Amino acid sequence: MLARIYRPAKTAMQSGKAKTSDWRLEFEPTSARFNDPLMGWSGTTDMNGQVRLSFETKEDAIAYAERHGIAFRLHEPNEAPVIIKAYADNFSPDRKQSWTH
Repeated sequence: MLARIYRPAKTAMQSGKAKTSDWRLEFEPTSARFNDPLMGWSGTTDMNGQVRLSFETKEDAIAYAERHGIAFRLHEPNEAPVIIKAYADNFSPDRKQSWTH
């Protein structure tokens, strides 16, 4: 039973960084998904796939996994570069690109 510990990225529908500061522990799937012949829904026999635990810090998630004997893989987040922009920069005489319409 292998688990992933990661910090979720912001969704494409967000402009802010809400709900991206906590760390998650999720279990890797142990069995393949199958299609239900009647309804066509996908199903699985792995119930650990429904478990998602949230922690405030990475250390808390690691301590939980070690305390309960769960093997885990840690995924460090890729930090996006901070680009400081101002609306006034569009009208600056030192603008790098020419202003065209």
